[in-house]
Amino acid sequence: MRRSVILGGTGFVGLNLASCLAERAATGDEIVLVDNLSRGRHDDEVTALLRQYPQVKFVKLDLTQPDAYTSIEGAFDHVYLLASMLGVHRVETQPDTVLKTNTLIILGALEWMAKSGSRRLFFSSTSENYAGGYDHGIIPIPTPEQVPLVIGDITNPRFSYAVTKIWGEAASIAFAKRHGFQAVIGRYHNVYGPRMGFDHVIPQVTERILRGENPLRVMGAEQTRAFCHVKDAVEATRLLMEACRETSLIVHIGNDREETRISDLAARLLKLAGRTVEIVPVPAPRGSVPRRLPSVNLLRQATGFEPNVTFEEGLKDTFEWYRRVLAG
Repeated sequence: MRRSVILGGTGFVGLNLASCLAERAATGDEIVLVDNLSRGRHDDEVTALLRQYPQVKFVKLDLTQPDAYTSIEGAFDHVYLLASMLGVHRVETQPDTVLKTNTLIILGALEWMAKSGSRRLFFSSTSENYAGGYDHGIIPIPTPEQVPLVIGDITNPRFSYAVTKIWGEAASIAFAKRHGFQAVIGRYHNVYGPRMGFDHVIPQVTERILRGENPLRVMGAEQTRAFCHVKDAVEATRLLMEACRETSLIVHIGNDREETRISDLAARLLKLAGRTVEIVPVPAPRGSVPRRLPSVNLLRQATGFEPNVTFEEGLKDTFEWYRRVLAG
């Protein structure tokens, strides 16, 4: 019998991970989803998962509160710390709230790990940790995990999210070493898919296309990204927790097979919508990096993982989901 808990379990990655784990669960396994529903939602998809898999339970908690974890009983074999306040708009307009919220969640989770006797932690980190390094010319492409983490401009509110993730990585490693549990840190790179919210480039451009914007304004049109479908991301996450036995490991979770220019992304979305309009490049947000392509060799070595969802099929799947949602 294995007990797993997903902190942030009704969010984008969290619910997909819960579904992935539930499909493979053995008799007697237990999966607990914890969320305050501030960004994730107890919607039809959550309800359907809970009905389909009796071993999946939901607990509504505000993980920024000191006493939140008293409702989570016993030790867990696997703890997935995905709960976080993120999104470009929130980061740029509420950096103080992002810093406070994420710090409280991380600290509370790690203190609970130390007390509960839970065995293995997955901490979700981010490719945003490398953003400051681009200004100093220290980011090779593809980017390995060993690159120094730099905050180039501490006054830029965009870095508030990365600051909490860098701090969270250090804290996860320190707590794991001190209290005898194992820590796996996954730096997610441009994960996309249905249900990802609207504060990301794919749903933002999709929404403006479907609303008839003409010409279509595209921020950072010449920038490139290597997008990773959420199904691949959660499978890599599961494999890391299953396979790795190191005390601490920092590893990229992404797709190094396909790198896409943002202008080409917009053109693909226009084609899926059946529209032909002019694409007008506009400046990228301050702090946005020109290129992002991770090395996932360490992930391959640790798990044998290979991306399975092509960008063509993943983008179509995502676009159709947003078309249905926006149609109401």
